Amino acid sequence: MTGRPGTVTVRSAWHDVPRLQVRQFATIAMAEAPALADEILREIRREYPHLPVVLDDSGEPMALIGIRRAIEVFVQHLETAQGRPRVPPGVFQEFGRGEGLHGRSLDSLQAIYRLGVRLAWRRFAEIGQRVEIPPPAMYELVDAGYEYLDGLVDQSVRGYAEAAARQAGERLRLQRRLMELLLAEHHRGDPADALTERAARIGWPLPEKVAVGVLLRPAREAMAPAVSQGVLLDMEYEQPRMVVPEPAAAGRPELLHRALTGWSGAIGPPVPLAEAAKSLRWAEAAVRLMERRLLPGGEVLHCTEHTEALVLLQPEELIDDLALRCLAPLAHCGPTHGRRLAETLLAWLETRGGAPEVATRLGVHPQTVRYRLRQIRELWGDEIDDPDRRFELELVLRAQRLRGELGDPRGRR
Repeated sequence: MTGRPGTVTVRSAWHDVPRLQVRQFATIAMAEAPALADEILREIRREYPHLPVVLDDSGEPMALIGIRRAIEVFVQHLETAQGRPRVPPGVFQEFGRGEGLHGRSLDSLQAIYRLGVRLAWRRFAEIGQRVEIPPPAMYELVDAGYEYLDGLVDQSVRGYAEAAARQAGERLRLQRRLMELLLAEHHRGDPADALTERAARIGWPLPEKVAVGVLLRPAREAMAPAVSQGVLLDMEYEQPRMVVPEPAAAGRPELLHRALTGWSGAIGPPVPLAEAAKSLRWAEAAVRLMERRLLPGGEVLHCTEHTEALVLLQPEELIDDLALRCLAPLAHCGPTHGRRLAETLLAWLETRGGAPEVATRLGVHPQTVRYRLRQIRELWGDEIDDPDRRFELELVLRAQRLRGELGDPRGRR
């Protein structure tokens, strides 16, 4: 007989019991094992009436088989007293797996095991009195019983962990399929029915609005951010994606901000559920601008707070072509002078004011502004008074300012 881990047993009281008494004890305990197993299962069912009953191929409860086999192995070990009792594999691992699959914690399973050990000890104590086993040996028997219980718990924990991993993997697979359908640009058949079915399989209530995020990993092996329940997250992409339901719901922005600390990326605008792909497109566009350092990095941006940059910097080829045509009059000016005229023109277009207002905006003398405005009128002529041409000029000049090609008197790139 071995003591509990960490203890030092100089002399085993159980080994001092005459072998005849040990054999008598084991014979009686083995004969009573079926009745004891029945009693233990009956008491467990009384204490935990909601536990499912799983039958084997012969129709006998698997729990009863497991309890009976555990008792028999322990009793056989008492008789031979060689090494530690080997926990019967399979059944107790299956118990743990069942707890995991049914969403219960291991606490209830351990409580059941402790109940079984108490009942078994009561029966063994009666048998020990009958065959006159000395009390010190029976105390040692209790210690061995709890060590044996640890082995049973280990088996169940292994099964529980296996079930939890399998469930987590299956949920991730189903969640990924839901996100693929949700973010698809083109749908086959009726996407509403498919969305409803896939969402129901993972218990995800269909929201009215969503915002889609694209994340940039702070490190290649970075752990997934602990986003709140209900936020769909797919870490399989090089740039992970997430779908945020009801992004304006009370508390959601704050929780998301805390969860994404240390990450960077962009969250697209809120859109109806059926238009989630649109939100994804804007988030991807914002991330591309972040990678080019045209939008601030180091945090998760909201596209709705950077609309101007996204609108003006996205259609790059069109804006560049428009700039060539609209800013052609500046082609013959030197780079420095041309930039100052462009900045003055943009300030004038934005303020719609006179020289004093523009000068205040640029931080120069009003006379300098008057001189530049006269040059601008000479370069563009009557076109500078055309509303459509002024609108185009403001567009391209704002785009250049966002790119950092023009100075920003407000301190913004």
